[in-house]
Amino acid sequence: MEISPNLSENARHDFELVLAARSGNEKAFAQLLKRYKDAIYFMLLKMVYNKEDAEDLTIEAFGKAFANISQYEPQFAFSTWLFRIASNNAIDHLRKKRVNTVPLDTSTGRDSHTGIDYNYNVPSESDNPEDSVIKTQNATVLRKAVSMLKPRYRTLLELRYFNEYSYSEIAEELNLPLGTVKVQLFRSREMLLEIIKKTEIND
Repeated sequence: MEISPNLSENARHDFELVLAARSGNEKAFAQLLKRYKDAIYFMLLKMVYNKEDAEDLTIEAFGKAFANISQYEPQFAFSTWLFRIASNNAIDHLRKKRVNTVPLDTSTGRDSHTGIDYNYNVPSESDNPEDSVIKTQNATVLRKAVSMLKPRYRTLLELRYFNEYSYSEIAEELNLPLGTVKVQLFRSREMLLEIIKKTEIND
């Protein structure tokens, strides 16, 4: 995979982390989260003007990025790709709530914490499946699909959907940071839904 010669040293370091993350290195995921979590949060806060929404959207943005990290191409910086995912996600969120907090024709902005330019006026991505999709599945089908996951992801989903734990309760039960629980649950749901889709096709 050819890296653009225009990438900065930081962007090249990010790409090394991306390669490690693609191989399943959890520390690489954690480092990428640490590097950009605050910058993404402050950008989203400017868009939605709500701290709780900004926090949730930040986690969702990283969840989407990590779930689709194989699609990242090093012709441009990982941060650019990540900020685009985050801004797309926020725009979808605002559209759903029909809140005109941010004019959607605002073309660009600059994050004061990182100096990174980002673009609000980008095409909306298709929504990721919501919890309701999982909750409406037949219990037998759902348990069978969950059992096919790796133990770590299986435990998260069992606590969330079978034991109906809150994010905070899961974090306490597994002794994990709340942000880590949210990101890993997002990835777990993505994998679970793929299994369910394949099961439905085969049936």
